[in-house]
Amino acid sequence: MSEHLPVEWAISPAPVPYEAAIALMEARARAIREEGAPELVWLLEHPPLYTAGTSAKPADLIRHDRFPVFNAGRGGQYTYHGPGQRVAYVMLDVAAMGRDVRQFVTKLEDWIISSLSHFNIDAGPREGRVGVWVDRTKPGGTLREDKIAAIGIRLKRWVSFHGVSLNVDPDLDHFTGITPCGIADPRYGVTSLVDLGYPVGMEEADGALRAAFETVFQCRTIAGRAPYSSAV
Repeated sequence: MSEHLPVEWAISPAPVPYEAAIALMEARARAIREEGAPELVWLLEHPPLYTAGTSAKPADLIRHDRFPVFNAGRGGQYTYHGPGQRVAYVMLDVAAMGRDVRQFVTKLEDWIISSLSHFNIDAGPREGRVGVWVDRTKPGGTLREDKIAAIGIRLKRWVSFHGVSLNVDPDLDHFTGITPCGIADPRYGVTSLVDLGYPVGMEEADGALRAAFETVFQCRTIAGRAPYSSAV
């Protein structure tokens, strides 16, 4: 990430088809590396669908006929995307950050954690479980932790794409068609801001994400044009 050039920040107002998003991300990542195009954070929602990462196990797709399933090419296993979930695709120059993939993933985690702290939600990573989690264990009860955000990235020539997904207010029942991220242990589930009791809208979530991104990645963002709109 350049110390001088701002990162473009774009939001698609209508749901974006998954295959279109993949093609547009790959094109932008290529342009960043080959043409010096600005880095981009692209916020959007998808229609209901499941995606399979490079580590996905066939048995973890429980409902084959529920929603379309796409091979994502990113790291990770099965996940769900759909309305009420803020997907943030990050096309960033990881080479300029020192080519440290582990550190980059940690920054993505810190970004989500910082965004959630805006709403006084205490969240964090967990050893051996990808993503960002909240502890919902009741006093004297058994352990219960729920995932509120997923992370899955891919790099091409040290430019990232794919990114993070934050559950603002999706239909959580839609996660039951898969074993999310391959975790079947009943102590671990899925939650959202609204499920936790925070009536947060997408615009408010976006504001928290943008402020936290600038702080964690120590950069400036400027309004950019979304790569896809329903008018395309």
